[in-house]
Amino acid sequence: MIDWNVARSTARRLMRPGPELSGAEVQDVVAELREASRVAEGPVREFTGLVPAYPTPVLVVDRPRWADANLASFEVLLRPLDAKLTAEGKMPTGLPGAVGSRVTGAEFGAIVAFLGGKVLGQFDPFAEGEAGPGRLLLVAPNIVHVERELDVDPSDFRRWVCLHEETHRAQFTAVPWMRDHMLAKVDEMMQATDIGGGAVTGMVTEALPELVRIVRGESDKSLSDLFQNEQQRAIVDQITGMMSLLEGHADVVMDDIGPDIVPSVAEIRRKFTKRRGSGSALSKVVRRLLGYEAKMRQYSDGAKFVRSVTDQVGKDGFDAVWAEASHLPTRAEIADPRSWVARVHG
Repeated sequence: MIDWNVARSTARRLMRPGPELSGAEVQDVVAELREASRVAEGPVREFTGLVPAYPTPVLVVDRPRWADANLASFEVLLRPLDAKLTAEGKMPTGLPGAVGSRVTGAEFGAIVAFLGGKVLGQFDPFAEGEAGPGRLLLVAPNIVHVERELDVDPSDFRRWVCLHEETHRAQFTAVPWMRDHMLAKVDEMMQATDIGGGAVTGMVTEALPELVRIVRGESDKSLSDLFQNEQQRAIVDQITGMMSLLEGHADVVMDDIGPDIVPSVAEIRRKFTKRRGSGSALSKVVRRLLGYEAKMRQYSDGAKFVRSVTDQVGKDGFDAVWAEASHLPTRAEIADPRSWVARVHG
């Protein structure tokens, strides 16, 4: 379905260069990010109560290596869809299949290239390691670019970023079912894919008016929203609830722990939040189409959920979210924390 070699070469070709750094500066940034990750690990564990079950590597990477890592994970995640289409005889073969896979590879690579200039860090739960699954990626050029753009203390900003990413590492390595649950939801999404007959044509016809609204900024949807069937929308609602929880929880942790190890945390948060809403008109359109704007709302909506639930039932009551998958909030419960408290705590 996707030519991954084309995707990788396209991503690398379209990837914008990062800030100019000398060899010595690169070494300093890499060393400080690794140290910042180490410094953040203990406070995150103490604050959250999430103790990782096994160690995972911390990789400080450039933009092309981040793209390669994410394309490798996407390739793993999309294998069930490939298998489904092949089993149903819907996978194009011969010349049409070869051309189609190269086109989708180029499209996928272009999307990853766009995102590769924006991601500061990421815990990849799908990579297999010697001790267990997962690895933490810190994208050095993006971190340097943003700290310069915001004009904030570099050491403070690097620790602040690492607080967020270390929280994600704890969420996936301390909660034993989290990774498998996410994989299961992605697999459900793939199995619910309806390709063939008039399915695609019908979806495109119905999607065109909404696509215009997205470009104009009149809709909260993204391109992926337009091409989901009812079953997939229900699954996406569950995934959105989970991701809003994880991102919001990480934001709460980084801001609440921040004052202890990041002296300028208030200035960083203020400037960073302002930056999230900025950008050129074209950039904003692309972000809306790719769902990047919706991703940004997960941080704020999730953080409000975490704080509201903690205010209502305390930290121990909030920690019920880690007990089992059925305790994860839905998309609707993220917006209405009291309904989650009522469902889980009675």
